[in-house]
Amino acid sequence: MQAFVRVVETRSFTKAADTLHMSKTTVTQLVQQLETRLRVKLLNRTTRKVNVTADGAVYYERAVRLLAELDDAETSLSSASAVPRGRLRVDVPSPFARLVLVPALPAFHARYPDIQIDMGVSDRVVDIIGENVDCVVRGGTLLDQSLMARSLGDLQLGAYAAPAYLANHGTPIDPRDLEGTHHRIVGFLWARSGKTYPYVMQRDGEQVEVQGQHAFAFDDGNAYLAAGVAGLGVIWLPTYMAEVHRERGELVPLFADWSFESMPMHVAYPPNRHVSAKLRVFIDWVVELMLGKTL
Repeated sequence: MQAFVRVVETRSFTKAADTLHMSKTTVTQLVQQLETRLRVKLLNRTTRKVNVTADGAVYYERAVRLLAELDDAETSLSSASAVPRGRLRVDVPSPFARLVLVPALPAFHARYPDIQIDMGVSDRVVDIIGENVDCVVRGGTLLDQSLMARSLGDLQLGAYAAPAYLANHGTPIDPRDLEGTHHRIVGFLWARSGKTYPYVMQRDGEQVEVQGQHAFAFDDGNAYLAAGVAGLGVIWLPTYMAEVHRERGELVPLFADWSFESMPMHVAYPPNRHVSAKLRVFIDWVVELMLGKTL
C-alpha cells in the first residue's frame, strides 16, 4: 500500500523506489501483488508515464487515510507520541537558512533531539511530492494551490547599494533613474522562469515598475547579496537580509520615500499527507521562531 501511494504521488516507479529506498523491481512487484489481491487495475503504465485509474484514485484516497491512521496507532503505543522522532526532509531559501534558520537550530535540537533534519538549501522550486520533501519555506505567492501552508509573515523589501557603487555612479534619487544607461542593477534569476522581473514601487498613489539594466544576474540569494555588497549594482532585499550589512556600512538604503509591496512567506507541505508529530512540531517551531521577527 505504501509503495502504491508513493507511485501515485511521484507518478514514477523509479522516483517512488528512490524515496522508499527500494529497487524499482521491488516496488513494481509490490504494486502488482496489490492489484492481484484486489483484482483491480490501479495504474496505467506506459514507457513514459504512470497514470492512476479511476479505481486507483478511489483506492489512493482510502489508502492515504488508512496509512495515516496506522501511523497514529503505532505512535500512540510508543514513546514517539511524547517525544517526536525520525527524519524530516525540508527545503528552504539559502539566505533564510544562513541568516535565520540554521543559527536557531541548536535550540530546536535541544528541544527535539530525536528528530533528524535533512535540509536542502536553494532558491529553486522544489517538487515537494516528487522529491518526497516534507515541507518547504518559500517567499512569494504560492502558485500550487493544492499545497497546505501556514503564514510566516510578510517580507518587507527595500532597495540598497554599496558605498563603492554610489561613489562610482552617484546616488539615484528616483527609481526611474535606474532605467538609464548610467546605473546598473544586479539581476535575480527567478527559479520558475530563469528570468529577471521588474520591481513595483509606490509613492503617494504613484506606481512605477523598475526593470533596470544588469551586467550580472544570479539565481542564488546569497550570491545576489554578495554582488550587491561588492558594488556590482543596486539590489532589492528583504529587511532581514539587509540589516547586518546596513549596520556595518556595507549597504546604503535608497528611495526612502518610496515603498514596495510586501512579499508573503509561508511554510508549505503536501496535501493528502499525514502530518506526523515530527513535522507538526517543526512547522510549529518555525512559526514560533518567526513571531515578532522583522522580515
